Formats: sequence, C-alpha cells, structure tokens
Amino acid sequence: MPKEKKSFFGKLMGGEEAPQPVNVSMEQPQYAQAPQAEEYAEEVSAPDETSVANETSESNENEEWLSDYEGQLNIDVYQTKDNVIIKSTIAGVTPEDLDITIANDMVTIKGERKREEKIAQEDYFYQECYWGGFSRSVILPVDIDSEGVDADLKDGILTIILPKAAKAKTKKIRVKG
Repeated sequence: MPKEKKSFFGKLMGGEEAPQPVNVSMEQPQYAQAPQAEEYAEEVSAPDETSVANETSESNENEEWLSDYEGQLNIDVYQTKDNVIIKSTIAGVTPEDLDITIANDMVTIKGERKREEKIAQEDYFYQECYWGGFSRSVILPVDIDSEGVDADLKDGILTIILPKAAKAKTKKIRVKG
C-alpha cells in the first residue's frame, strides 16, 4: 500500500493527510426562462374591488406610519477659538416652536414646522418640503459652559453659540515621604 502524502498543514501539525482532489463539473448552469408575452398576460389581470380596497388601507397605514415619523434636522457644527457653533436652516419655524436642551455633552434641537393651509394630496405636483415635528441631537466634541449658551433665529437660520469650558489648570502634587 503506497504511503499517503501529508499536506503542508499536516506536516506542520503532525498527522493530517492531504485533502483529496475534488471533481468539478464544467457544465453550464440551467436558468429558468422568462414567461412569454401570452403567459404573462394571463397572469396579469385588472384589479378587482378587494385589491383596490387593500391598496387603500395600505396607503392609510403608510400615512399613519409617516405621521409618527419625526424629521431629522440638517446641521453644521464647527468651532472657533472660544466657541462651538451649531447652524441649521429652519425656514418656517418660529422661536416659540423650537426647544433646545443641553444635557452633559449633548445638544438636542426639537421643533415643528406647521402648515398654514390644508392641501389635498391629489393637488400636489411635487411635495418635497417636510412639515411636522423634527429633531436632532449631536454629541459635542469638547466640553462647553452650558450657562453661557446663546441661540438666535434670523432669516430662517438657527445659530447656537456654545462657549467652550475653561481648561482645567494643571497642578503639580508633591509626594510626601
């Protein structure tokens, strides 16, 4: 009986034999053919009343889901020597409709853009503006002094100025001994 050759791994680990070669078929795979036009026409039929009712209830469910959706506010965050500044375009929002909170190292901006008139969905050609509640939270990269924060809304641009906290002074400690 011929001695079986060990693989490199087998020689390295001691005892494992070389893997046996595997036969691979070179035949082309068989693909399903697309249905012919006549077959496809039989599968597609005009919608009946139940399918239309189902689509209507699905669209109502989608609208309900979207009404719970809260838009995300786009922001710019940058720093100067003394401040961290957050800017955002918030057209159509009054200062009374904004809520800005600071907790630890996070700033949260919440608000609501309200519609002034009711417009039927079928009357829209385009509907790209977001109406409703929105919010955005951002973790600040540096410590800030939350007592000196200033916020201003002018020409549809919200600017929040967050003063950086004073750096802790280094104090040398003498070891007693």
